[in-house]
Amino acid sequence: MYTAEDFKNGQVLLIDKPLEWTSFQVVNKLRWAIRKAFSIKKIKVGHAGTLDPLATGLLVICTGKMTKQINIFQGQDKEYTGTFTIGSTTPSFDLETEIDKTYPTEHITEELIHTTTKKFLGIINQFPPVFSAIKKDGKRLYEFARAGENVEIKSRQVEIKVFEITEIDGLKLHFRVVCSKGTYIRSLANDFGKAIDSGTHLSELRRTRIGDFKVENALTIDEFINELPLHQ
Repeated sequence: MYTAEDFKNGQVLLIDKPLEWTSFQVVNKLRWAIRKAFSIKKIKVGHAGTLDPLATGLLVICTGKMTKQINIFQGQDKEYTGTFTIGSTTPSFDLETEIDKTYPTEHITEELIHTTTKKFLGIINQFPPVFSAIKKDGKRLYEFARAGENVEIKSRQVEIKVFEITEIDGLKLHFRVVCSKGTYIRSLANDFGKAIDSGTHLSELRRTRIGDFKVENALTIDEFINELPLHQ
């Protein structure tokens, strides 16, 4: 059973983030639950790497003194699985926004799909999505995007260590990616679509690993809260 001192001295919690929750909401929920369980006025809680609301999977949550390790955890490789949908794009590169363009897909073969994945292996330059939380001139990019303002985005170097299509189901491409910190899978989807002379958007995303931390060892939010003293 956890104690108040456990959380103050520092815990690393593995949480399986549910769909449509922001990473910030998960942190707030856990902080509230810990404070309530132990009648603590203040406790540091933070996460090691944001997941978009439409993504599920592993969030590494640090409490107390372990929040000092967040940068170390953030810098580790990450593994994702999910689905690209070919033939259409959205402004956000995922399903946060609606499809705005459609593209031909008749020319796309399984060979073309598998060959194209190899072009993205290694160190590549990637433009973050305009619908992202990266800051420019003191504002987050998605604030410019939602206001309809154009903004110049600089590319960044990222490393794709594994990129494989695990199943092709019509226009749905199921994938697995292992990548460095700062990689946007949404941008990978968009760039992949261009590389096959079509359009692609990210329709499903799950983070399965950060460094040595794996989602199969993670708890749901409710499972974690049920382990706290008030729920024993």
